[in-house]
Order: sequence, then C-alpha cells, then structure tokens
Amino acid sequence: MENSSLFDKLSSRLDELSNLPKLDDEVSISKLIEEKGFSRREFMTWAGAMTSMLMLPASFTPLVAQAAEIADRLPLVWLHMAECTGCSESLLRSATPSIDSLIFDYISLEYHETIMAAAGWQAEQNLHNAMQKYKGRYILMVEGGIPHAESDYFLTIGAHGKTGQESAQEACADAAAIFAIGSCSSFGGVQAAYPNPTNATALSNITNKTVINVPGCPPSESNIVGTLLHFILYGTLPALDVYNRPKWAYGLRIHDACERRGRFDAGEFVEQFGDEGAKNGYCLYKVGCKGPYTFNNCSKQKFNQGTSWPVQAGHGCMGCSEPDFWDKMGIVHEPLGDRLYHTVFGGLGADATADKIGVGILTVTAIGIAAHAAISLVKKPKE
Repeated sequence: MENSSLFDKLSSRLDELSNLPKLDDEVSISKLIEEKGFSRREFMTWAGAMTSMLMLPASFTPLVAQAAEIADRLPLVWLHMAECTGCSESLLRSATPSIDSLIFDYISLEYHETIMAAAGWQAEQNLHNAMQKYKGRYILMVEGGIPHAESDYFLTIGAHGKTGQESAQEACADAAAIFAIGSCSSFGGVQAAYPNPTNATALSNITNKTVINVPGCPPSESNIVGTLLHFILYGTLPALDVYNRPKWAYGLRIHDACERRGRFDAGEFVEQFGDEGAKNGYCLYKVGCKGPYTFNNCSKQKFNQGTSWPVQAGHGCMGCSEPDFWDKMGIVHEPLGDRLYHTVFGGLGADATADKIGVGILTVTAIGIAAHAAISLVKKPKE
C-alpha cells in the first residue's frame, strides 16, 4: 500500500513536469539515446539499475525511465569555483558516451563554463539571463571550493570582476535545489587543506539554503545523474546523512561492499605494494586503504562506465568523499588504525554510521580494526 501511494505520487509529479516546454521540440532524450546506438532494452536496463541505486522497488523502473526522458524540462545552472573540473570531466570524458553522460549532454544546461561557446561579457550575460528567466525553477550545481571572507578575491570571475562567493550566493538565492558536486564544493577539498591560504570553504558555508552534497574526487557520473533524477522524481530533497549526502549513495562504507572484504576478514593483507599479497588481491588496509572510514558506493558503481575503481586497480581508497579528507585521512599509504583518534574533530568523519557519529563507537571500532590487522602479523606464513 505504501509503495502504491508513492508510485502514484511520483507519477503525478512526472505528469506535471511533462507539461513543461522542452529544450528542443525536434529532439527528445529518448530519440537521442536511440540515435547513439542504445536500444530501448538497454535504456530500460539502465533505468532498472538506476532504480535499484535510488533504493526504489523494481516496479518503479518505468518512472525512473520517464524521469530521464523529461530531464530536459528543468533548467540547470552549473558554476565552477576553485577546482580542477574533474567532476565535469567525470561526465564529459567518456570514450564511449554512456546513457548518464548523454542525458547530461541534453538537459537544459543554461550555463556551464567548460562546454559553452560564449565567453567574456556574453557568458556573464547568459548566466544573468538564465537566473532571471528561470527564477525559482532552476537547479544549481556548483563545482569547487569557494574562497571567502577577506580572501574571496582569490577567485575573481568574469568581466564585472565578481568574486566566486558573490556569484555562488546570487545563484543560490533563487535556485529550486542546490547540489555541491565533488568534495571541493561539498567540504572545501584540497583547496581547504592546511594552511588554506585562500580561506576556501564548502558551498554550504556561504549560503543559508540547504545544499545537497555529492562528494568524491570526482564523484561517479551515476551519483551526479542519480541526484538529478531523484529531484526530478520527488521534487524534494532526498534522505540525507549528517553531512547532507544522499543516503542512497553514501549510506554504506566502502569497506562494507568491497570485493576484498573477505581478505580483510581472513587476515590476508598486502604488506607492501608489489608483494605476493598484492598480486593475489589481498586487502589493502595495511598500505593505507581508508575504506573502513569512508562512505560511498564506489565499489558498486565504479568509474569509467563501470570499468574499475581504485581498490580493484590495486590502490587503497583515499577517503575522498569524507569531510577534510586531505588533512584528516593521514598519509596515503599508511593505515589509520593506530592513530584514528586524531583524524576527527568533534566526532566528525568517523567510522560509525552515515547519520549517527559517536566518538565512543569510533574508539571501539578503531581498536577492533587495528587489533584485527595486528593479528595477521603473528600468523604463521602459509606453506
């Protein structure tokens, strides 16, 4: 009964959006996907996978497909702050365009500095016009940390010489929904690492409106498009953890679904890169993997169109989707077990649950993980 009620609610929401004008009456997302060589079966398979990722019943797959097909009804403004454009590249740099990237290509993207043709005065005018024309309706996605306060001038943009902070605040004021794409926009990123000379900070710190964080360095294309589809489906914010990350994407630790988890449980660890353990796919905890402390779905969604992800490729997780990971995750190739207590400030970024952080739980878990790793040191080597 509950699922039936939700299904009807989402159907009504999509019917309402379907009445909004399209970007181009001559083309549609479904037609574009077909022209790029994807069959209807492949599209529905993708929609089914996205439905599962959004933690919806399989019977909701037609709704997710419909949401993707009408994604061009909602205008989107994408701002670049202090960043490397890696989050945009996560969507744009595909050897073979995926359905995720095709949808992103065709949505009503009103402003995006990397891919738009306009420059200078014209670009700035385009941004102003888009925010005025779609006031209260557009979705705002922001990539990059934001220099603020007395150091805001370190990021000065456009012909009018506005600071990034000013541009972001103006865009946030009239947005229907705000998404911080990537760890820089979500938490400050490497720009905010000590000593943070530009006073770079998270998007949420320069606006009083709710910001949905989609961290990662970069986040997967599925997490970016999935966040957009969730808003199209519901018209509301998703369930969020304590760091305003969508629970459907960041509700579990990397460690929970890692393909090397069995090796960890068996006490089989890589002791140094290139050893027999590394060749046999042993757990990477001892060479610095931060999977036990990091919440993300990388092990399930992977990168490069599902090809691989760091742990599969033989390198431990760096914890990039956690707040202040650059400073708090320690040395990349060393484990945190013996000094986990120093990686947190006020109980943040801990190995607990995504929406309930406790230093007590953190301490117990730290001891458990460190002890588990230590046991393997005294195990007799296999014959």
